[in-house]
Amino acid sequence: MPLRHLTPRDQRLFRLYGHGPAVPVPDPLIHHAVERQALARPHAVAAEHLGATITYGELDRDADAVAARLTREGVRPGDHVGLFVRRSIPMLVGLLGILKAGAAYVPQDIALAPPAQLAHVVRAARTRVVLTLTEHAHRVPRPPGHRLIALDEPLPHLPAPRRRAEPGEPRAPRPAVRPDDGCYVLFTSGTTGRPNGVKVTHRNVANILFTEPGGLGIRPGDRVAQLLNIAFDMAAWEILGCLAHGGTLVIRGKDIAATARTATVLIATPTVLSGVDPASCPRVRTVAVAGEPCPRPLADRWARRAAFFNCCGPTETTIVNTMSRHDPAAPLLTIGRPTPNNTVYVLDADRRPLPIGEVGEMWAGGDCVSAGYLGDDALNRERYAPDPFLGGERRMFRTRDLGRWTPGGALEHLGRTDDQVKVRGFRVELDSVSSVLESVQGCVRAVTLKQDARRLVSFVCPADVDSDAARRAVAAALPYYCVPAEILPLACLPETDRGKIDKPALLRLVERRTAAAR
Repeated sequence: MPLRHLTPRDQRLFRLYGHGPAVPVPDPLIHHAVERQALARPHAVAAEHLGATITYGELDRDADAVAARLTREGVRPGDHVGLFVRRSIPMLVGLLGILKAGAAYVPQDIALAPPAQLAHVVRAARTRVVLTLTEHAHRVPRPPGHRLIALDEPLPHLPAPRRRAEPGEPRAPRPAVRPDDGCYVLFTSGTTGRPNGVKVTHRNVANILFTEPGGLGIRPGDRVAQLLNIAFDMAAWEILGCLAHGGTLVIRGKDIAATARTATVLIATPTVLSGVDPASCPRVRTVAVAGEPCPRPLADRWARRAAFFNCCGPTETTIVNTMSRHDPAAPLLTIGRPTPNNTVYVLDADRRPLPIGEVGEMWAGGDCVSAGYLGDDALNRERYAPDPFLGGERRMFRTRDLGRWTPGGALEHLGRTDDQVKVRGFRVELDSVSSVLESVQGCVRAVTLKQDARRLVSFVCPADVDSDAARRAVAAALPYYCVPAEILPLACLPETDRGKIDKPALLRLVERRTAAAR
C-alpha cells in the first residue's frame, strides 16, 4: 500500500486534500457545446474584433464549411491540423472547423513564431493541412504534399444554418470523434530549447471548462477578453471557455487595457494582468491568473473588486489543475485545491507521499493528465508515470513544482525544482527572494535570477522602487546568501510572446551592463 508509511491522520488527509470532487461531465466534446449555443441562440454575438462581429449561428455555419473542406482534403479524426494565424474572427472559425472535422488544432501565432519553429511544429505534429490568413501565407512552411487553406478567402460551400432536426429526419453524417481524441497540440518551450508537442484531449479540456470553478461561471451576456497568444494553453481557456458557455469573446487589438475595460471575465498571466488597472475595469466580475507565480499585492488589488482565482498547472495537466479563490484577508496566497476529477500528490524523490506540511514535488493525477508528448518516448517515461493512488491504467504527471499542504488543506506553491539554485554552496529558492521583494513598498513585480556561482541578481518594477530598501528587506527576511548582489529597478519587465516574464532577456541585460562596466 503506497500510504503505509504515513500516520493514520496523514493517510486520511492525503486522500481528503489531494482529491478534487467527483463531478460528471456528460458530453466531453468541446465543439458540441458550441453547437448547442448556436442552436439555442443563433443571433447572439459570439465574438467581436476591431469593430467586426460574428454571431453563434454564423460561426457554426462557417466552421461547418471549414470542416467540410478539411474532410475533402482527407483530414480524419486523430489527425492534426495547423492553425497558423493572428488574433481574429477567422481564427475562431478555423479552430472550430478543425474540431468539427475530428482533428486536433495546432496553434501558432504566425506573426511571432520564427520560421524554424513553424517548420519544427509542422514536422513534429505531422500536419498535412495548415489553416492561415492570406497575408501570412508566405510564412507557412509547405513540405511536399502539404495543403495550405486561407481562412479569409471565400469558402466554396456554406451549409445552411444549424436548426433543430424534425422527428424522423435523418442527420448528416459527422466524424466519429471520441472524448480521448485530441483537441489541441501545444508546443511548450522545453528545457532543451526544442519545443515539445503536448497532445491534449477533449476529455482533458472538457473537465476543466465544464466544471466549476474552471468554468468561471461564464454564461450568456458575459464578455470574456481574449488577451493571450493562441499558442499558449490559457488562450484555450479564454476562447473555448467563452464559446462553450455562450459568452461574447472580445478579441483584443494592440491595447490590452482597452479590451479589459469592456470585459466581465479576464484570464491572464500575472505579467499581463499587472498592466491593467482594476479601477478602470468596473465591469469585471471574475479574474483568473496562472502561468507564473502571482505577486500577493496584485492578487489583493483585484480580489477587492472581483472574484479572483489564483491557479496553477502546466500545459501537460490541461490549462490548470488547482484553483483558489483568493481572499485579501487570508494569511497566504495559495493555489488552492485540485479541480474536479483531478488529484495532486506531494511526493518525495522516491515518489512516496510526504506528511502534511512537508515540502515536496507536486504530481498531478486524474482527468487533467494529457495524452503525452509527441514522438518522445524518453520524455514521456520521465514525466508521466503509472498512478499508484488511482490505480488501473491511470497516469500521473510530474509537474516539477514544489509545494506543501497547509493545515487547512490548500496547496502552497514554493517555486520550481529548476528554480532551486546553489549559490556559494547553499540552496536558494529564487521565488522566495522575489516574494520578499514584492512586499517592499511600491514594488509591483520582481524576479530573481542566478548570475553566476556566487551571485544573484534581482529586477524590480517600477523604476522608482528603492533598491537599497529592497536589499534591506531581503537581508532582514532571508539568510545572507539569498541577498542579491544587485537589484535593478526597471520601468517594466520584458515579456515573452506568451505573456510571461522574459528571463533570458533580463540575463542579457545584466551581461550588457557587466560588459559595459569593464
